[in-house]
Amino acid sequence: MLPLTDWVLELLSVERTPFRAYAISALLLGLLVLLFRTLLQLGSSWRRYYENCQRLRCFPEPPRRNWLLGHLGMAQNTEEGMQRVDELVGCYSHSCLWWFGPWYPIVRLFHPETVKPVLLQPAAVAPKDQLFYGFLKPWLGDGLLLSNGPKWGRHRRMLTPAFHFHILKPYMKIFNQSTDIMHAKWRRLVVLGSTTLDMLEQISLMTLDSLQKCVFSYNSNCQEKPSDYIAAILELSSLVVRRQHRLLLHCDLLYYLTPDGWRFWRACDTVHRFTADVVQQRRQALSRLGREAWLVSKQGKTVDFIDVLLLAKDEDGQDLSDEDIAAEADTFMFEGHDTTASGLSWVLYNLARHPEYQERCREEIKDLMRDKESEEIEWEDLSQMPFSTMCIKESLRLHPPVTAVSRRCTEDISMPDGRVLPKGNTCLISIYGTHHNPAVWPEPEVYDPHRFDPESSKNQHPLAFMPFSAGPRNCIGQNFAMAEMKVVLALTLLRFAVRLDENRPVRRKPELILRSENGLWLQLEPLGSRR
Repeated sequence: MLPLTDWVLELLSVERTPFRAYAISALLLGLLVLLFRTLLQLGSSWRRYYENCQRLRCFPEPPRRNWLLGHLGMAQNTEEGMQRVDELVGCYSHSCLWWFGPWYPIVRLFHPETVKPVLLQPAAVAPKDQLFYGFLKPWLGDGLLLSNGPKWGRHRRMLTPAFHFHILKPYMKIFNQSTDIMHAKWRRLVVLGSTTLDMLEQISLMTLDSLQKCVFSYNSNCQEKPSDYIAAILELSSLVVRRQHRLLLHCDLLYYLTPDGWRFWRACDTVHRFTADVVQQRRQALSRLGREAWLVSKQGKTVDFIDVLLLAKDEDGQDLSDEDIAAEADTFMFEGHDTTASGLSWVLYNLARHPEYQERCREEIKDLMRDKESEEIEWEDLSQMPFSTMCIKESLRLHPPVTAVSRRCTEDISMPDGRVLPKGNTCLISIYGTHHNPAVWPEPEVYDPHRFDPESSKNQHPLAFMPFSAGPRNCIGQNFAMAEMKVVLALTLLRFAVRLDENRPVRRKPELILRSENGLWLQLEPLGSRR
């Protein structure tokens, strides 16, 4: 059998000449250099891995399954998985080290003092980790949720005016109208005998209805009839969650060969075409009329999210591109519907568990509406609902819609106790763990709205309660979400009594947002008119 070098030279038809000897030597030398370089890279990688492991030893580590799997499979998206987080928080209090296999460490943080140094870093130092967010990229593009660096900073500055109260105030009418549609449907269903409804399903459609009107000024009537665009958004959310749970499908090449991958691309295409068409039509109208005439045409009308983005300019007077506007609109539709629907559904669930708090909220709303001619919540009313607001906040503490966020810091981060979090490692900031930490919140499993009365709140750490995250990358739409939750909660309690369905036990299920296995079902009892 020919040696490797002779076989290669035979293929190249090189005769046995002095040149052949030089060629063999050069080839062997090249192979040795390649081998030596590979060994150096492996050695360097092993040295960095070893040094990183040594530096991470300052963080306590729960027992692993074994050396190969690490803690893989021990963090489950189930009720038992959430109880496991409670155990971890009770045992380790501030932080612990978690291993995905033998090579991938994750530092889990669940105390305000350890969360603070990471969350309050500048966005460039603590960007979001792509392991947890990468699957959303084909859908959401470079919107605020997924972008990093200068682009994120530019977009954040340009989008901030879109959430000023002058812009949000006109949306109150939309929140009221969408809630009215949902309640009219509920009354029809109750008359037909459906007294128990899945709140997450019902409220998700309502928040999508509101968002389509606020973002695009478009009424799809999705609460009453099917909508391809709304169906595509719901399908994309479901497909992303399913992919997260299947390790083999984390590889793009494999995923897009599967039926789920095809469905994902089709749903993305549906969403992108709808958004692109709206943006293009608005851009053409703006170009045709000119900026001043276009603004005059909007007087007396609700300025939607697309309008604000089309008018936005950066410090250099540059506009957002159509692609950028579409990415931000798709991001707002995704982030705005699921999180608000989850928050509202869990508020109703907690008030169904505590009828005394539900009745107190209802009386507060009745007092607010007593001298009104119509059942409509206005912007000024939001500040007149102190106890209802306390109930919403306590529910967001007990059942945060987003249970965790992740960061991968580009610099070493010093902790208050002297420990150092080495750069390049993924940090999982457990919002749920912090909210359920007995060292932060006494009796954390108890639903107690009085935790948020002004007197009790004085002694809270600023990061003890962070349902909308915190720091430079906090949720830009949190005022929008809180306004919508207050409107929907007030009108719902004014018109319905909500009770638990004892035949459908609730088991929490953290996915992109906090859900319940098999839905979050509550019994509805229509109440008489207040007049």
